[in-house]
Amino acid sequence: MHTDIQPVQAAWARIEQWLAEYAPLSRRSLLPPASEGEIGAADAELRRQLGFGLPGELVALWRLCGGVEHLVIEEDEQGEVGSGAFLPGGIILPPGQAVGLRLPGVGRKDGWGGLAAVPWLTRDEAGPESGHWVSDDGMGSWDLTEPPEGPAQFPSMAGYFDEMFGTLTEGPADRMGPDVPGLVWGCLIWDDPTRQQPFRTLDEASAHWRPVH
Repeated sequence: MHTDIQPVQAAWARIEQWLAEYAPLSRRSLLPPASEGEIGAADAELRRQLGFGLPGELVALWRLCGGVEHLVIEEDEQGEVGSGAFLPGGIILPPGQAVGLRLPGVGRKDGWGGLAAVPWLTRDEAGPESGHWVSDDGMGSWDLTEPPEGPAQFPSMAGYFDEMFGTLTEGPADRMGPDVPGLVWGCLIWDDPTRQQPFRTLDEASAHWRPVH
């Protein structure tokens, strides 16, 4: 299936531009594009084990940004803020890690029920167990404990980025769910300020975090 990659390229460019203006540390957390060798190896392994290749939009994104790396923030003495976690769904996984999470493993059945999708976002950085997947037909949620089910939550990765950009520029703040965008120490971090103990901005960081809207 042919995927038009121009929409996701344009949508990502808008996100990058917004970060550069309002969240420069998050912008600086972007890694360089993944190499063609990395992308090709990931695609080949998917095809070998599961019979399908990488989604076109994901390849397009990796050719622009190969993942993220959190920066050291001097004000953040407790290490509470991940500068690269600027997407509502968390951090962008690099090719090898993303595909590794999708493969069933030696002697195991495919726990995804054959869904031709690849995980690319997660909040579980220490050991990814859940997040978002993307396919050539849309984008949805994944959890390693059970097969993905239900319809795609977004029609495309480009649609996800467009919805995020709309949330940042137009609002409302909860357009994508209870986690709303905010800025702290030059980073874009999504959080639910109504929680007693916010999921990502804690203690010192929460005192400096300000919502975008």
